[in-house]
Amino acid sequence: MPIKVQNNLPAKKIMERENIFMMDETRAVSQDIRPLYIAVLNLMPLKEDTEVQLLRSLSNTPLQIEITFLTTASYIGTNTKASHLNEFYQTYDDVKHRKFDGLIITGAPVEQMEYEEVQYWEELKQIMEWSNTNVTSTLHICWGAQAGLYYHYGIQKYLLPKKIFGIYEHHVHHRKVPLLRGFDDVFYAPHSRYTGVNHEQIVACDDLTVLADSDEVGEFLLVSKDGKRIFVLGHLEYDRLTLDLEYKRDIAKNLPIELPVNYYPDDDASKRPLLRWRGASNAMYSNWVNYYVYQNTPYDWS
Repeated sequence: MPIKVQNNLPAKKIMERENIFMMDETRAVSQDIRPLYIAVLNLMPLKEDTEVQLLRSLSNTPLQIEITFLTTASYIGTNTKASHLNEFYQTYDDVKHRKFDGLIITGAPVEQMEYEEVQYWEELKQIMEWSNTNVTSTLHICWGAQAGLYYHYGIQKYLLPKKIFGIYEHHVHHRKVPLLRGFDDVFYAPHSRYTGVNHEQIVACDDLTVLADSDEVGEFLLVSKDGKRIFVLGHLEYDRLTLDLEYKRDIAKNLPIELPVNYYPDDDASKRPLLRWRGASNAMYSNWVNYYVYQNTPYDWS
């Protein structure tokens, strides 16, 4: 898929090395075509890594997509250079007058805090409320999914006895739902989180359908009846080595961390991890872009 980004975005060079077609601004303006406008609210500390992961995940449809990266104005992290944020990111105030075909809200390393304690919670609430009228479909990831479930439906999260960390098996339900087209009955997905969501409250919510879950780690993929809100309680966008880097980072800092489950061959952290979720990731992101964004968005929002 031709993804339109700024010419000098560092992630563009990485995608091109992987033979993923990235369209720069110069070429895009020469095509008489209406692209899909997708905003990414990137709440992760290592924003450039997340940019690469999400651009790769969105690269498997023939549609032209124009990406707008968003960051919070009420909190500026220190893990990404200010120059990168200033050049490639906008804030809610910059785009609140616009309509977007899709919005992605990423995870964030704040899940052990109460939502109201998060510095940018009020701003995030404003963005999620704005998405009800200005976005065709919003994809919420990990903590972003927990925050969305809490804001839109009042579904609570709770602290787990220990961190869910590794690659887990999931089972598909309601496979006629378009988001699941191309999925196998069983698929694998990465998790890295300290909290879960209230199962009873999800079951009691008439607007939500659980499309996939795990016997070990609970609900994974949920969708609202109108398809405007999708919640992914894991990280299908992760690279092969994302959990490896997280594990070895915590080991180097002498932080308590267990070996990621079902990740390293023979549970040997010196061996190259197995990549077992890329097919499910490609299917989910392609289905979201096609059936929930492209098929439902108006050609002219006005």
